[in-house]
Amino acid sequence: MSNNIIDGKAIAAEIKKEIAAKVALMIDAEIEAPHLAAIIVGEDAASQTYVVSKEKACHDVGITSTIYRMPEKTTEKELLEMIEFLNQDPDIDGFIVQLPLPKHINADKIIEKINPDKDVDGFHPRNIGMMQLGLPTYLPATPFGIIELLKRSNVEVAGKHCVVLGRSNIVGTPISILLSRKSEYGNATVTLCHSLTQNLEEITKQADILIAAIGQPEFVKASMVKKGAVVIDVGIHRIDDSASEKGYHLVGDVDFEEVASVAGKITPVPGGVGPMTIVSLLQNTLLASKKRTRQ
Repeated sequence: MSNNIIDGKAIAAEIKKEIAAKVALMIDAEIEAPHLAAIIVGEDAASQTYVVSKEKACHDVGITSTIYRMPEKTTEKELLEMIEFLNQDPDIDGFIVQLPLPKHINADKIIEKINPDKDVDGFHPRNIGMMQLGLPTYLPATPFGIIELLKRSNVEVAGKHCVVLGRSNIVGTPISILLSRKSEYGNATVTLCHSLTQNLEEITKQADILIAAIGQPEFVKASMVKKGAVVIDVGIHRIDDSASEKGYHLVGDVDFEEVASVAGKITPVPGGVGPMTIVSLLQNTLLASKKRTRQ
């Protein structure tokens, strides 16, 4: 890999080794391994792929994994009942409900039903509130992964200008909060941009660290990036490609070929933020198991 590429796959592999060692110690002490469950509703292809990746990652580190697959026509009431079942199950340390959900189900209502102590996605309002106050909690997996990427790539954050493109509750808003907090890996000056931001290119060109989570394929061009900036690409999009064996290829929110020539450091897609999101979920699950064992 080029020396300016942040290899999320390699960093995730390093963290997985650390988690596996901790899980092995639990098992040696005759403590049950952490147990992560996932609920997936419907047949969304990207969600199916993602859940399989999470299951494999759990297997790699010794975490027990269970997947509950529910049909597309599952009612909101049935899903709420399944969540309550997992809330009460003492064998499950943490669980996630894979998003997006079918349109007839209210995602906010579903997330609020999850026991905050088992909410390893870090989406419950209580956990979001605790994160905002800087209290110990489960951090949303992608922002958690981005912080780890920056830390382990020796990217200085304190005092830097960080521009975040996108204000979703899953990535943009929480990462803007985490980077601006008075904390071990915060203290950045953060600008949060969105679809109504004016003079966007002027703002992005000021960024020492640019985080693209805007949901538009190859939106960020070289003209938007300051020379030497660190560029973190959160987006992932399938583009139809008849020349590819799979029939598609993956791109991010950043035009990688263009931007890599000006960026000081850049994450690729795939192999950048994606593996870090999964490994952060494993870290949260390990944390959840500590609540069970009170270690």
